[in-house]
Amino acid sequence: MTEYNRMAKGSFTSTGAAKYINLPFVPDYVELINYTASAAFTDARVLSAQWDVNMGQGFAITQVRDTTYKSDSVITNGISTFSAGLALQYGTAQQVVASTGGATTCSFQVTAHGYAVGDVVVFEGLYSTQYTAGMPQMCNIPFRVTTVTDANNFVVTWASNGSNYTNLAASPSGATVKKVLYPFLYAPGVSVINAVTVGSTTTVGTTAPHNFVVGQEVAIRMPDRWIPSGTNGYNSLPNASLPGSPIYGYVVSVTNSTTVVININSSSFGAFSTNVAVANVPGLSPPQIIAVGDVNTGGVAISSGSALYPPPSVNGVNTINGPAIQGAFVTNTSAGFIIGAGTCVTATTAVLVGANTNVIYWRAFAHDISIT
Repeated sequence: MTEYNRMAKGSFTSTGAAKYINLPFVPDYVELINYTASAAFTDARVLSAQWDVNMGQGFAITQVRDTTYKSDSVITNGISTFSAGLALQYGTAQQVVASTGGATTCSFQVTAHGYAVGDVVVFEGLYSTQYTAGMPQMCNIPFRVTTVTDANNFVVTWASNGSNYTNLAASPSGATVKKVLYPFLYAPGVSVINAVTVGSTTTVGTTAPHNFVVGQEVAIRMPDRWIPSGTNGYNSLPNASLPGSPIYGYVVSVTNSTTVVININSSSFGAFSTNVAVANVPGLSPPQIIAVGDVNTGGVAISSGSALYPPPSVNGVNTINGPAIQGAFVTNTSAGFIIGAGTCVTATTAVLVGANTNVIYWRAFAHDISIT
């Protein structure tokens, strides 16, 4: 039967890390071919693989070149499916062993963290001395992992060597980090600011991908604690009693996924600083940049030469939404499957998702009937 079957196919270049494939459905069968490994036909390579939902999450049957061509299997970190909900979902909380602050970054030691560059993580309880010292200024903020130093260390972007920061050591109680499994339920969403460059235009850095596009209307929320001296003119509602004239800006350029330039003249504003006292952290709101507008969905204009129904893109991945007027937010219903970086049972160095630069072709199906 095919009336309600759903099928999709595609390809990607592997980085060696787990690969999320976004689809407008949750598949019950997935197959893949590692074109690069198949063409080279060298040892310790997964050439192709299949997964059926009845195998269970994280499994796969593989065809492997390992001295000889043979069948094998992956039983951990194989192929699995996902479907994001209406609220954020998190991975397992992991103990923070230590941290090292820097002028623009902060490095964290977390044993066997399993994170990859691009993952979004959230910290909790970053105190070296409860409520008086540590790095609680970074808590409850989504951070993009910018560097994975090794299996036990990773880096995020945040100025963390100021006088109000104390490095963590010896696995302080309650200091944890967890991965945000599907961080972009809505886009552009609300982004936390980690840097500001003042001038005739204002350059804003964010802790996680902002998903802004050129021409987007934005506003800034900047509590006074983040501007220790000088005028704080960033706030979109400068007069809380008479908020009838909000200050909005427009995105004039997008430097990268975490840096954006807006047309607000900040030449006379005070300097932004993350060096907030620990005593001021309870109840403190983070600095934020948000999209504003009258349309609660988003889209890409249809014009000559464009795709007929171009979906909005969230963090470089197309959503399943149809076209609409470019507006404040896109609902990013997130579903699909994951090709993990698990290894085969007997060919223990053969990685399912392939090695860095390997070209992978895949097909996914959701069948309208299943007979067991």
